[in-house]
Amino acid sequence: MSITLKNVTFVYMPNTPYETKALDDISFEIKDGEFIGLIGHTGSGKSTLLQHLNGLLKPAEGEVLINGRNINEKAPDIKMLRANVGLVFQYPEYQLFEETVYNDIAFGPKNLGCDKEEIDRRVRDSLEMVEIDFNEISGKSPFELSGGQKRRIALAGILAMNPNTLVLDEPMAGLDPQGRHSTMQLLKKMNKAGKTIIMVSHYMDDVAFLCDRVMVMSKGKIIKDDTTKAVFADQKYLIDLDLDIPFASRVSYELSQKGKQIESALNVEDLSKIIIDKINSKNKQL
Repeated sequence: MSITLKNVTFVYMPNTPYETKALDDISFEIKDGEFIGLIGHTGSGKSTLLQHLNGLLKPAEGEVLINGRNINEKAPDIKMLRANVGLVFQYPEYQLFEETVYNDIAFGPKNLGCDKEEIDRRVRDSLEMVEIDFNEISGKSPFELSGGQKRRIALAGILAMNPNTLVLDEPMAGLDPQGRHSTMQLLKKMNKAGKTIIMVSHYMDDVAFLCDRVMVMSKGKIIKDDTTKAVFADQKYLIDLDLDIPFASRVSYELSQKGKQIESALNVEDLSKIIIDKINSKNKQL
C-alpha cells in the first residue's frame, strides 16, 4: 500500500495575525514495507505531517493519496481507506479510556462495524502481536498496568483495526532503557512481518537501528530524504543544523576531524569493526 504526498501545504490559523505555514509544498512516496524515520527540530512540522497521513488533518493545498486514492475525498469507503493507516500519538497510554483492556482494544473494530466474533479475534491477535498474554491482561483495567504495558495496549488498539501502515510519534519517549529496547524489538519484528512504519523520533540511535530511510524536516520542508546510512554519513550537514547524530556516527566524525580517516558508522559494532580493520591494515603495512 503506497502513500503519496503531492505538493502538500498546511497553514495553521489562516488569515489571522497568527497564521503559520507548518508544511510547505511537500512531496514524497512511501512504499510497502519501508521503515522510515522522520527527524527535525521541534516545530519543524513533523507531527503535523504525520496527521496528514490518515486524514486527521487536511492540506490547504495538494493531495494525500493512498494507493492512488485521495483520502480527503468524499466517498463511502474512505473510512476504511483511512483505517489502513494507524496513527499512534506520543504518550499513547494517555489515550486509554475503557474500563478493561479488552474493551479498549475492541473500540476500534466496533467502530469499523465488525461482528462480535471478528472483534474477539482481532483483540486476541493484536495482543499476541504486542506480546501480551490475553488471559492475564484482557480483563484488567488499563490504568493498573505499567507504563510499558500501557504503551503496548495502546498500540494493540491500533493494530486491532488491521492497518497496513503504522505512523508513530516518538514511540520510545518516556520509556526506561528496558522499555525502549523491548519496544524497538517489537517494531523491528512488525516491520519484518510486512508492516510499513513511519516514525518520528529524537533518539537518533533508535532511528539508526530501526529505519532504512530517513527524512529530515526543517521549517515545514523535507530538506533531505535518503537511506539511513547516507543521511547519517553526512554528519557535518546534520551538526550544522544543530541536530543530533547516532553515538557511533559522532565518534567517527570527531575522529575524522582529528585527522583519522574513519568511515562513518551507524552503531558501535560497525564502528569497532572499522577501527579494528584500520589498525590491522596499518600493522600489515609496518
